[in-house]
Amino acid sequence: MSRRPKHRGFTLVEILIVVVILGILAAIVVPAFGDAVGQTREGAFVSSLRNMAKGAEMYQARTGLYLPDSTTGVLPVGLETYIHASEFENGTPIGGEWDTEFNDNGFTSAIGVVFTTDDPGDAAMTEIDALFDDGDLDAGSFQRGTGAGRYYYVIEP
Repeated sequence: MSRRPKHRGFTLVEILIVVVILGILAAIVVPAFGDAVGQTREGAFVSSLRNMAKGAEMYQARTGLYLPDSTTGVLPVGLETYIHASEFENGTPIGGEWDTEFNDNGFTSAIGVVFTTDDPGDAAMTEIDALFDDGDLDAGSFQRGTGAGRYYYVIEP
């Protein structure tokens, strides 16, 4: 007599255990991925802010003038040689829009970000300040503006 080998499948309990283990792993990985995305955006913002600051300083060095004031999200006339219009007008990597100030918002000359919605708040911006400057929004080259949701690289206080 020949014996047929038994084909044994997975039981419902074994499948449920695997699903639970995968769920636990996902719960560990997803928050870490979310933090990585946030850190990437912060790093991209700091890089963009450095580029904007360098462009603003080059403008001032070559023209002898402070940055002109602009409508939020609109590159001031004359800066297109130093700052790409598309980078300025497409917003920042962390949300908000780029802005320049002249004798306004508590600064003689500054370039920064304005959040009209979804302001990340001072805690998040302090983390960015720590990457860019000194971690203090009330001092240094990156500061909180006088209005809500306004943060600037200060060219001239």
